[in-house]
Amino acid sequence: MQLESAYPVIVTEGITQCRDFYVRHFDFEVVFESSWFIYLSAPANPALGIAFMSPDHPSNPPGPEKFNGQGMFFTLQVADATAEFEKIRSSGANIAYALRDEPWGQRRFGLIDPSGTWVDVVQQIEPAAGFWDPYMT
Repeated sequence: MQLESAYPVIVTEGITQCRDFYVRHFDFEVVFESSWFIYLSAPANPALGIAFMSPDHPSNPPGPEKFNGQGMFFTLQVADATAEFEKIRSSGANIAYALRDEPWGQRRFGLIDPSGTWVDVVQQIEPAAGFWDPYMT
């Protein structure tokens, strides 16, 4: 198999609100939009995307079940989490997890998109000395 791209599709009643959230805060671009499906991609790498589908979509499967916001999150890895944090905070977005350096080796912050998806914005940094030792086999 030779993948061309991979992206999550989140079933939500707020497909236009999700579109606006990712376009405004993360510079995604609309690639395809219909009344029940919207696909967005990152301009620097069009293979990186996310899509939103209305519960009343005509395709089957999947069914009409809406995502409940639990059990998954969407990670956006960036070169400079501090700069992205300042940009997104100044845009008025509600930051759910303030910028911090994590001992496992990430500078990160988080927010929740209109579908209820946790968006984890991360930059890879050096982990704290010895952090991973107990977890490696």
